[in-house]
Amino acid sequence: MTFTQQQKPEQEHQQSSNSKAEMALQQNVNELKVQGNGKLRQKVALIVGGDSSLGREVALALATEEADIVIVYQEAPAEAEKTKQMIEEKGRSCLLIAGDVADEDFCQQAVKQAIDQFGKLDILVNNAADLRFQDKSENLSNEEIERTLQSNLCPMFYMTNAALPYLKEGSTIINTTSINRPQGNEQLLNYTSSKGAIMTFTRSLSQSLGDKGIRVSGVAPGPVWTMLVPSNLPADKVKEIGEQMPTTGVGSAEQIAQSVVFLASEDAPYMAGQVLFTQSMPC
Repeated sequence: MTFTQQQKPEQEHQQSSNSKAEMALQQNVNELKVQGNGKLRQKVALIVGGDSSLGREVALALATEEADIVIVYQEAPAEAEKTKQMIEEKGRSCLLIAGDVADEDFCQQAVKQAIDQFGKLDILVNNAADLRFQDKSENLSNEEIERTLQSNLCPMFYMTNAALPYLKEGSTIINTTSINRPQGNEQLLNYTSSKGAIMTFTRSLSQSLGDKGIRVSGVAPGPVWTMLVPSNLPADKVKEIGEQMPTTGVGSAEQIAQSVVFLASEDAPYMAGQVLFTQSMPC
């Protein structure tokens, strides 16, 4: 997910985010050393928003299982190139495509580039999103509402429609929603509404594509503890998120990426129309 705010917190707030969460994350990073066993060998995965943070870890996890990767991203070309290098170091191919997935024509072009490069498409991961905090719902403008829908929901329709002609029996579509979806969040009215719509989209699409043997599922992360958290959220929200993270270290992007691997692989043949909630604490 993409965290955006008008003003970033001061450096001292970043440094005091929450030692408990940081220690838990580091523990998981040290312990989670997954060795791939070819679960996705000869597969091609297109990941929207795969250049950094959670999307990067998903890309690396799929590459570890021997999938070739297509990353669609809008900004941060340096981060995208870094991710590509990391994938290639795993012995897999990676295609980078820059553009705005809120543009339906671009989505069609992106999928065509993927097909031209690899000749097929097996896995679509709709991961990109936009998140902006609002103090009060009445401060939410029509422009912000439309921007959230254009960033979070519409691209899933566009990318899915573009990919469907190339997906075959055994292919998978995996959408990222949020743990905020069922319980809501008073400061994230537009964001949680869009994520609730993604849940319904996932289940409805699964029903629509079931007879074609295409599995549709999703993951619902809570706060993912990356550097985007302390650098882009208000200090009080960072502290709140940190305090909610248990000592088990839930919130590691690497762990959540393994849920995507599971859903994309033959380990989950009956997981259709389901969303895995990767964290259980409140957000």
